[in-house]
Amino acid sequence: MLKFSRGIDQDRAAAAGGLQQVAVARGSAAAAQPSRLPTLFATAATVAVLYFARDVFLPLAIAILLTFALAPLVSRLRRVGCPRSVAVIGTVTTAFLFLSAFGVVIAMQVSEVAQNLPTYQYNIVEKVRTLKETGSESQILERIGRVIERISTEISRPEPEVRASPEPTPETKPLLVEIFSPQRPVETLKNIINPLLGPLATTGLVIVVVIFMLFEREELRDRFIRLVGYGDLHRTTEALQDAAARVGRYLLMQLVVNITYGIPLAIGLSLLGIPNAVLWGMLAIVLRFVPYIGPVIAAALPLFLAFAEAPGWSLLVWTAALFIVLELLSNNVVEPWLYGSRTGLSPLAIIVAAIFWAWLWGPVGLVLSTPLTVCLVVLGRHVPQFEFLEILLGNEPVLDPKERLYQRLLAGDPDEATDNAEDMLQEKYLVEFYDTVAIPALLLAERDRARGALTNTQAAQIAQSANTLIANLEEIAGEEEGEEETSAEAQESDDDDDDDDADEYDLPPGDGKSVLCVGGRSDLDDVTASMLAQTLWIQGADAAQATHEVLKAGNIKALKLKGRNAVVLSVLDQDFMRHAKFTVRRLKRIAPAARVGIVLWKEDGRPGTTERDQLIESLQADFVVFGMGDAVREALSDELPRSLKLAHPKIAPGYAIRRSKRTDTESTVKAD
Repeated sequence: MLKFSRGIDQDRAAAAGGLQQVAVARGSAAAAQPSRLPTLFATAATVAVLYFARDVFLPLAIAILLTFALAPLVSRLRRVGCPRSVAVIGTVTTAFLFLSAFGVVIAMQVSEVAQNLPTYQYNIVEKVRTLKETGSESQILERIGRVIERISTEISRPEPEVRASPEPTPETKPLLVEIFSPQRPVETLKNIINPLLGPLATTGLVIVVVIFMLFEREELRDRFIRLVGYGDLHRTTEALQDAAARVGRYLLMQLVVNITYGIPLAIGLSLLGIPNAVLWGMLAIVLRFVPYIGPVIAAALPLFLAFAEAPGWSLLVWTAALFIVLELLSNNVVEPWLYGSRTGLSPLAIIVAAIFWAWLWGPVGLVLSTPLTVCLVVLGRHVPQFEFLEILLGNEPVLDPKERLYQRLLAGDPDEATDNAEDMLQEKYLVEFYDTVAIPALLLAERDRARGALTNTQAAQIAQSANTLIANLEEIAGEEEGEEETSAEAQESDDDDDDDDADEYDLPPGDGKSVLCVGGRSDLDDVTASMLAQTLWIQGADAAQATHEVLKAGNIKALKLKGRNAVVLSVLDQDFMRHAKFTVRRLKRIAPAARVGIVLWKEDGRPGTTERDQLIESLQADFVVFGMGDAVREALSDELPRSLKLAHPKIAPGYAIRRSKRTDTESTVKAD
């Protein structure tokens, strides 16, 4: 009883210690994963400050973006030999004179359009009337029916009785009186100047800030590094350079694209006879900075003017055709040629960012939405606390190809997995796709199965989806088989020295070879065997695949291995290596003329040559490899199989004497 109680106390102490270890482990895990709440609160506070203090931050944002755009020009002038003051002031003055002239021309053109609007009224009314008259036949019949009904009603209505009555007195209407008091010249001047004070003050503030930022660019950079990233100079410097390069390149390239769009548009509209063609070309240059919405607005105004300018419809059709041609040329020729690299934003992120910045800062925020969002993506790329910004807004895939394939197989969606595979196979061979994407995805599944996160049902579903993927890629495998034959003939005809260009996936031909690929111990191993068999078939070999069920003691003898040059065991689970020695022996006894080897799939951490040779010796296999390329080479090799070494058990001392005595005793009993 005392021992039992002591045992209970020890068990309780062990359980308490285990719970304490679990608690410590959970605490360390929680400490290893910092909470995102401070980051979310900081983000919400920043958005609130930007909204309520937009009168302060909006000019600063414009000045910073203009500094990014003008800094390369200033740096180039400095390298030529211009003094800093001349380079900065000259660049800023030229830029703002150009913007001012641009604004003056737009204002003059807008006033001219406003004066000519009444002249378009007649054409608009005529076209609206024509549209009404060319309505459907049902509308015409309804109108005729309403007219006939009204006529019949008037005919059947009785005439009212006429009564004598005095003449009514005319009703007196009130007269409208407008009080006019002449304004003083000072008040008139004040009414003109007051609306202009705000934009002029903002423009002046932006000019001053841009000049000082360009003068103190290096000093501001050093202060920012000292304030934000002094502990990690490399990452902070890389973030600043990345942001400056991305934003500057975007603004410059977008300006060039818009100019190459706006000038031909103005010329084309002028040739078509659209009034104020210069205005529409200049507005297109500005509005195309607004993503997706800007080009639509830039096209809507000239189309409306073409609708109102001429009484016919031909001008509207030609104007629409001009916009379509320019959009196709700009999107498919000019932009791919000029954009060496994209902004790093996804299309959905650009739209969401445009809505967000328009709500935050109005029309100016809409124009600045893309470069500001680029800065946020750069911040998320280099600052771990804001990594979610790059994940949400960036255009880079957030999952590796192997993880994406595993997720699709786990979801039971082989169709999307096939689409993704076909996209990758435009740049890769099938053997490379299997070796770098498909097999690593199955390794992820095997790891989840080994740690209990993947049930047997899910593993079977993954295997079924993967087999469907392999079947869907059969056509691509057939195309690659033809390419292999063509390339083999070309290599035989060309005797060039291409040893330096040997690729990992330059595989030998498999003509005349017969190989059997067998899964090791699970359905996932069977899938890898199917991939290996398909790759061998591409190389021209007679490749077949068998499931892991054939390796059981009652089934392995039924294997038809006659004429096979090699038998390859395909294994994902490393625990299989404990039993691999017996399986290899059985296969070598059944097919002594075939080379028997094992593919132990590994993505990384592959053993060296010495460890592999020791493994081959201990298993008595002909080869042990860890990747698709080596597996194909060994399966198609012309080497002879190793002879099977039979182990002779050691006989215990006195065993022969005891056995002879036992034999004599048995013979005596039989004699009796």
